[in-house]
Amino acid sequence: MSHLTLALASTIVDAALAKGRAMKFEPLTVVVLDAGGHVVAIKREDHSGILRVEIATGKAYGALGFGFGSRELFERSQKQPVFMSGLPAVAHGKFVPVPSGVLIRNADNRVIGAVGISGDTSDNDEMAALAGIAAAGLTAQPGKLGS
Repeated sequence: MSHLTLALASTIVDAALAKGRAMKFEPLTVVVLDAGGHVVAIKREDHSGILRVEIATGKAYGALGFGFGSRELFERSQKQPVFMSGLPAVAHGKFVPVPSGVLIRNADNRVIGAVGISGDTSDNDEMAALAGIAAAGLTAQPGKLGS
């Protein structure tokens, strides 16, 4: 698969939400972006907060913008807070440097998109993202390459 199709994105979203329900997470919002940062699929569970779409999108967008998952962005924000504090302005508000912005890689190891999830803790959101990507038969990259 050379690109992220709606069918794959739908599988990711539905499997991520199923993982959240199975684990009794708070209501989740899942956003899947293609490699160009365009929305392919979004689902927001009932009672998920009104800013969750923007937060989930910012997690995925930040991962795409840097070429590694937002877990790594979070770690870097702890080490370089001044640099990271300016990035949301550069990214027009579409940048959230906390875990659960996960890159999606195909069998050729190419980035074909990213998932962002918001609703529970960042670690739980990331767990749901990883489950969704695995269900689609793709490879997740939550941090820098190799992590």
